[in-house]
Amino acid sequence: MELLKQRILEDGKCYPGGILKVDSFINHQMDPDLMCRIGEEFARLYSGCGINKIVTIEASGIAPAIMTGAVMHLPVVFVKKKKPKTMENMLATTVHSFTKDRDYTVCISADFLTGKDNILFIDDFLAYGNAANGIIDLARQSGAHIAGFGFIIEKAFQNGGNNLRSMGYRVESLASVASLDNCQITLL
Repeated sequence: MELLKQRILEDGKCYPGGILKVDSFINHQMDPDLMCRIGEEFARLYSGCGINKIVTIEASGIAPAIMTGAVMHLPVVFVKKKKPKTMENMLATTVHSFTKDRDYTVCISADFLTGKDNILFIDDFLAYGNAANGIIDLARQSGAHIAGFGFIIEKAFQNGGNNLRSMGYRVESLASVASLDNCQITLL
């Protein structure tokens, strides 16, 4: 996705500690044309995999997950960072946020993630793989199968993708960052 790579290099902002901000076109001020292309690309990559549900963790994964679900004509399920008072049959696990440097108890109702599900997890970033590991745990608890993981941006130098791939999971990242050394964005 050359357009995505171009936007990362032009509009991405690097901060010390391996943090890359792309709020100006992905998160808080989403570029709808780019997000449509992202959804189309994930749909193309995972076409024919028998996926019946898209899953993401709120909040930054919602836009790409919804776009992917729309293109694939599939339901999208959000794993919540706070338990709603109305949630029944809760499955829960703990996820550490790299960017916010804190732990979250994330949850989903077992009514929406079941052993009949073949899921695609979509998120904005892959760093150390903490969110993905949380999804692996929730899928294990529910009996769901993970067909794959789709990330807009993978920070390859933080090895989350390598760890997931070594566990046998399919991981597709639309752009990979080789380094943020000296706050210079270097793509693969």
